[in-house]
Amino acid sequence: MVIDLSKESSVINEYMAELRDTQIQKDSMRFRTNLERLGMLVGYEISKRLEYENRDVTTPLGIASVPCVKNQPVVATILRAGMPLHYGVLRILDKAENAFISAYRKHHKDGSFDVHVEYLACPDVNNKELILCDPMLATGTSMQLAYQAILRHGKPKHIHVLSVIASLEGVNYIKKHLPENTTIWCCAIDDELTAQSYIVPGLGDAGDLAFGEKL
Repeated sequence: MVIDLSKESSVINEYMAELRDTQIQKDSMRFRTNLERLGMLVGYEISKRLEYENRDVTTPLGIASVPCVKNQPVVATILRAGMPLHYGVLRILDKAENAFISAYRKHHKDGSFDVHVEYLACPDVNNKELILCDPMLATGTSMQLAYQAILRHGKPKHIHVLSVIASLEGVNYIKKHLPENTTIWCCAIDDELTAQSYIVPGLGDAGDLAFGEKL
């Protein structure tokens, strides 16, 4: 299932306009804040799909039966660009467990690249809801490799892939290479990838815009 939240009229599109705007991008704090806001909004949408159970809560005047999340999800992030998005989700699902994966592109002289995963810190994910965050879903390779790494710690009950902008190619790749129990959540889907696998019109390098350029 693919859920493109840009199809609905909401403040999500306002935040997306700011993320893409080259003038507003000069303010890295604003960029991080907008990623965090989107993480909160999409995290809220994902929360509607979780399993709930009634819990009796004692109030000053009696007992209230309130539906609460039955089993906390695991929020996993591909470093470094995914950190603001991750924090936004965590502000909504504040009891969630956390996982962190380092994945980076190793470029070759001919212009091609491989994606390498070097670091994983992850709890048990067996039979849990997994929310896998990365702002840009370009080719989909990083997301697939991150998921494969997480499988060392169990098989998730359901996978929620959360990206701010996805390419059509990346969406199709995830649909092909991740299990059927995967939902793709994004705030926009762009049609084009460059030869270097950057999304067009996209927004540029999310990690650099959020945290500064790297060597």
